[in-house]
This record gives sequence, structure tokens and C-alpha cells, in this order.
Amino acid sequence: MTSSTTTLDLVDTDPAELAVDALVIGVHSQDRSDADQGDPAAGPALLLATGAESIAVAFEGRLTQTLALLGATGAAGEVIKLATLGTVGPPLLVAVGLGPEPAGAAPAAETLRRAAAAAVRALAGTSRVALALPVPDDADGPVALRAVAEGALLGSYRFAGYKTGPQPGRRAPVASVVVHVTDAGDAAAQAEVARARAVTAAVVACRDWVNAAPNELRPPQFADSVRAAADAAGLAVEVLDEQALADGGYGGILAVGGGSAAAPRLVVLSYTPPGGAGPDAPRVALVGKGITFDTGGVSIKPAQGMWEMKSDMAGAAAVGAAMLAIAALRPSVAVTAYLPMAENMPSGTAYRPGDVVTMFDGKRVEVLNTDAEGRMVLADAMARACADGCDYLLETSTLTGGQVVALGKRIAGVMGSTELCERVRAGGEVTGEPMWPMPLPDDVRKGMESDVADICQVNSSMDRAGHMLQGGVFLREFVTDGVAWAHLDVAGPAYHSGEPTGYWSKGGTGVPVRTLVQVVEDIAANG
Repeated sequence: MTSSTTTLDLVDTDPAELAVDALVIGVHSQDRSDADQGDPAAGPALLLATGAESIAVAFEGRLTQTLALLGATGAAGEVIKLATLGTVGPPLLVAVGLGPEPAGAAPAAETLRRAAAAAVRALAGTSRVALALPVPDDADGPVALRAVAEGALLGSYRFAGYKTGPQPGRRAPVASVVVHVTDAGDAAAQAEVARARAVTAAVVACRDWVNAAPNELRPPQFADSVRAAADAAGLAVEVLDEQALADGGYGGILAVGGGSAAAPRLVVLSYTPPGGAGPDAPRVALVGKGITFDTGGVSIKPAQGMWEMKSDMAGAAAVGAAMLAIAALRPSVAVTAYLPMAENMPSGTAYRPGDVVTMFDGKRVEVLNTDAEGRMVLADAMARACADGCDYLLETSTLTGGQVVALGKRIAGVMGSTELCERVRAGGEVTGEPMWPMPLPDDVRKGMESDVADICQVNSSMDRAGHMLQGGVFLREFVTDGVAWAHLDVAGPAYHSGEPTGYWSKGGTGVPVRTLVQVVEDIAANG
């Protein structure tokens, strides 16, 4: 089930003369002078952002006053609509808030990304929209253009869903967006738009997978869907079914998937750069957790909110989607992705607390809680990645509720090799997907010693204390010495249960697709 796609192009025609249905400009809030402070009739102080100059002229200098009368404050993300009544070419003018104007600089990329998304979402039902937001003609221009383009495309996202029949009041997403720039033919600007199209298409694929109903996307179906998308992108694909997993010794994946009538899978996607990778070129592995539905197994979860566990495959969705973007962007580094997929269900064939499971690399794990299933499937996939050979390993998963408790719903936790974790954090800052480095304390590992196996799956003495850290400590055991690795726990940011905000819609967010792509490009450029 594929969601509709908004097209995006560049234009350098005067915004006041564009033949579009709606024109979006930016507006800043600003402090009033002391003389105005006591005048309630003065209204909020507004400042038009760069890009709206010709519109201001057409309105003969009265545009900010008019917007203020309509309630505009310039607050970030605020959307105010104004019929132009022939004053300019577009019949509808939309002012989107950008917050206070930064001193001597363009608005932050994330501010532009969210503003473009808010405006485009508010214009659902409109066919053709132009954005005349601040995209400076200097070194900051490409960053601003990328942000505006990404925000516009992600803000228009709507999951196709399963509704039948007429849907009164449900307006179609914006069909076409043009972004105003100084020179629409500039090669660098065109490259930024092409990149934004590729990356946001990948985010849309990730969101669609995460939003799919769990009965429609069990492990075999998920594997088939990823295979089809990867084939179309030109990636090499390997799918291991339950027999191949048994033959290969993937004990963790088989244990978790054993309770379900839908057998587990391991999907391996490979990208080779044009001309092949040199003998000294770094090799990157991506690993993503693909639990298509998580009941908790025998250690069953509470019923309240369990339906959101359809999103427990968001890590695998993000990794699979990132590979689609990588195939389109063609970085000069080899990347292999590993997507372990299983459904964690209680049944007579489910794994149990007390079981000892032999993993892919031969380690034996004592199971204490079947609801800590993600680390079991990930450990097998990470061990396989290391066995195949890699220099960098990036793993992402909706692993623990402890991430949400510690960092909330917007900021992901990142653990692993210090240098790579910093690169991930920096990549998240660039993309607007914030990450925060977390420690892997020795005392957490000490509490995971087992009387009967090599390691316990959880720290029984800590219960849920430091739960996010326990997951990272466990996964570290399956990374070969010398491999730089990072574990991204996106339990909160991967799924948004509230109303749309910024470029997040309700449901799957696509986090951390853009960060994974950013880090892979960084490794390709800088080693």
C-alpha cells in the first residue's frame, strides 16, 4: 500500500507573478519598541522574512499589519491564510511563522523544515503551491534549500490507509510544490532537490511500512515487500527463510519467531558503489530490528496501548528505507544491511524464561524475559554483519521503554564506540533527528552474568533500572573487536501517537532514516 507522492521543483520567477494556487512566505516575530509597549492597538510586531519582498511591495507595505489583524504572531510553525483578491498572482497567501529573526543569519534549517511542512500540510486540498521562504544565495543556501524541500515533501505525507468508501472532509495532499530560488537552473540547487526527493521517498517508504496493519505485514510479507523495493532500486537481496535460519544457526531469531505461525526471516541488502569499492575502502553495515508485532511473548505486555507494537519493526523499516536512498544517491562506500524479522507471540512453541539459546556466533544466552526479544534478533544480525566483515556497524531499534523514560519522545539514545556515536549525534543534528550519547557502564554488564550460560539477556538485579543501557551492553557482546559501532534506540522518536506536528504525521515518523543516510555519506566522504 503506497501513499501518494507530492512532486517538487524549483522556480526563479517573481513569487508575486507565479501561476499557483497558493504562495507561502515566512514571517518573523520581533520585539516591539518601548514606545509601542503600552499600546494594545499596536498588535504583535511582525517582520517579513527574506523571499517576500515583492509581495510586500504589492501590498503597499500593509501586509504585516493585515497579518497581525488576522492573528499572526510569527511564532514558529504558525500558519495564517489570506485571500489576495488579485493583489498578486496567487489567489491565496499563506504566512508561516519562523520565530524571531536570527541576527545576521538565515533561519535554522530545522525551523525551515518544520515551517515548510506545516504550511504544506495546512494546504491539503490545494493542487499547486509555491514556497518563497528564506533560501539565501550564499554558503548557507544549500542547507536551507534542502531543509525547505524535505519539509515540504514530508509535510505532505498521508498514509493511504484502509478506509473504504467516500471520506467527507478528507482533503488530498498537495499535488505539486515549487520552491523559489535565485537561479532554478543552478546545478547545486538541482542536486539538493534531487537528494531531497530520494531521501524523503525513503522516509515515506519507512512510514508506510511502520503504519501498515500488523496482520498485513507479518515477517514473510515484510520480507517480500522489502525485497520488491530493493529489487526495484537495484540492490542485491538475500532472504533467509526459517530453514535457512536453522541451517545457519540463527538461534536468537528462531527463538523469538518460534511462537508465531508466521515464520521469521532475515533479509540482507547489499549496495556496491559504482566501479566497486577499493581494497582499503571502509565497509558499512546497517542493522535494524524487525519485530512486526510484539505481544511480549510468554512475558506478555499489558493490553493498554499494545496496538502500537505494530511499530516494533521501525528499525528494520528505517534500515531498509535508508538502503533505498543509498542506492539512489550512490555514495562511494559499500553498505550491507541486515533486517531480522520475527513476530513475538505466546503459544505452545514460544520461547520461555529460563531457556538457553545458542546464538549465531556460538554464544549462549539465558533468557529471563521474552519481552526483551529485540536484542535477541539483533544480536544474530550483528554477529552475521561482523562475520561478513565491516568497519562500521550502525544498528537501530525501538529497543526499550527506558529510552522514552530517559530522553522522551523526540531524542534518541546512542551508545557504542565514542567516535562513531559522536558522528551519529552530529548527523542527527544536521537532519533534525536529535541523538544523545549514553554510557555503557561496567556494573550493568556485571549484573548480566549467568550461572548456566555466557550471558543473561537482561540484568536481573536492576530490573528495569537503566533499561536502555542494558540493551546496549548486551548488544556490545556481539560486536567483533575493532569494529566501530553505534546502537540507536529510537523507541520514542520512531512513532508519533499525537496529532501532526512539523513534518511528523501521526504514526511512523521515519526516524532515523535521514540520519543513517547522513552518516553513510559522511563515512564515504571522510572515512
